[in-house]
Amino acid sequence: MAVKHVEIERKYDASADFTVPELTGLPGVAAVGDPETHRLHATYFDTEDLRLAAYGITLRRRRGGPDAGWHLKMPAGPDSKDELRAPLGRAQAVPARLATLVAAYTRGRPLRPVATLETDRTVLRLLDASGGVLAEVADDAVTGRVLLTEGAVNGRATGDRWREIEVELDAGDRALLKAAGKALRKAGAHRAASSSKLGRLLDGEIRRPTPKEALGSALAELDGGEPTAGQAVMAYVAAQVQALLAFDPKARLAEYDAVHRMRVATRRLRSVLQSYRPVLDRERTDPLRDELKWLATELGEVRDLEVLRMRFTDRVAGLDDIGEPAWLEELAKAERSAYRRLNATLKSDRYYAVLDALEGLVADPPLGAKAGRSAARELPRLVERAWGRLAETYATIGTSEDPETARHETRKDAKRARYAAEAAVAVLGDPAARVVRNAKKLQEVLGDYQDGVIASRHLKDAAARSTDTADAFTLGVLYGIERCEAGAALSRLEGTWASIPAPSLR
Repeated sequence: MAVKHVEIERKYDASADFTVPELTGLPGVAAVGDPETHRLHATYFDTEDLRLAAYGITLRRRRGGPDAGWHLKMPAGPDSKDELRAPLGRAQAVPARLATLVAAYTRGRPLRPVATLETDRTVLRLLDASGGVLAEVADDAVTGRVLLTEGAVNGRATGDRWREIEVELDAGDRALLKAAGKALRKAGAHRAASSSKLGRLLDGEIRRPTPKEALGSALAELDGGEPTAGQAVMAYVAAQVQALLAFDPKARLAEYDAVHRMRVATRRLRSVLQSYRPVLDRERTDPLRDELKWLATELGEVRDLEVLRMRFTDRVAGLDDIGEPAWLEELAKAERSAYRRLNATLKSDRYYAVLDALEGLVADPPLGAKAGRSAARELPRLVERAWGRLAETYATIGTSEDPETARHETRKDAKRARYAAEAAVAVLGDPAARVVRNAKKLQEVLGDYQDGVIASRHLKDAAARSTDTADAFTLGVLYGIERCEAGAALSRLEGTWASIPAPSLR
């Protein structure tokens, strides 16, 4: 089983004659431990076209040192990476668990050795007054080699050599990380251009642009002058594709809120492809909207069960002298089964095709007839159109023979208006941000009502199946709570809508 932790570090380039400075004066550092030396040999695995490296992901098998084994590192924020480890196992067989976690990037392509690194490492531990480790400073002499195989990248026949100083936090904080870096730079080191040794070795070899790179390019265009509608919309699309890929491994690990955030990214993409159809080529985007709806549904099964389990767990905990009822364990079991089905979906060719199509949109934007128009002029019209649709749907609640469906459709249109406005915030600023807040306000009231209704239905069904008197009593109490809260949410709806002004974006 893979073991995960968050790695926070910074790397610095140093010359061959560089001397590590005195570090005992750093914040909180009372002493520096005796140096330890290790000889490390790492083999890095990737697809033939270096898909992992393009996203800043490294997968290696390393021998030597105290943490020998398989290491998977994925970007998690500034100076941070999520690192998952597995035992050494076989040299050429990537552990199945780690291979699964990068499946959204490899998409069925085989993983093979692409580079090796030989490192002579000297480690200094920065200690606090009680002897606890605050950080480790690794002085590395590195020899790297790109492996040559037919059809691979243009590797180099001779190894690259360099020296690198790495500061990794243990119990210390970012103030220590910053102070250590300042001391190293003052002594003559320089911040490394790459966040990984492999990234440095493969510099210039990676040919595959990522959504993150496309997003950076699009945002630079937004800052560089008056943006077009196509540029603004595609910057938002690129950001959501990046989010979808980032949360995929976390969803596979069943991390808290990961499926929810992956589903939100999927819904945002589908919504913006609909709201901005005049800006986009519908021949390319409409089929993808259907596939995004499918993916959101697959994610939704897990998310809905997850919400109910957490909701009822909290409710039961708030009742006196109530143990965990059997029906709550049944709900948890159903959630685990849904996760298994989701993991099968996330390994499917259909899912990989969706990811390929999304990356295709980012690499080759599907711009329509109005994409070249000024974003400042075109986006307000489209956001207001989305809001107008919301207003029309809201008006049907009081006249519809099926107000439940009308409320549900209103909530969906509130999301569409919210996401349409989100895509315009980078261009329109505060006026679009106000639309986002107002749409979210309405969405949350309707969401509170819908959550209460769904929870009530589940409790009613569970009560019909229950043969335990104590469980039946608990279910009845919870049912009453849910009905009351749903009613309270519904009573807020009219006032919430009345308090929200129409968008003013022009």
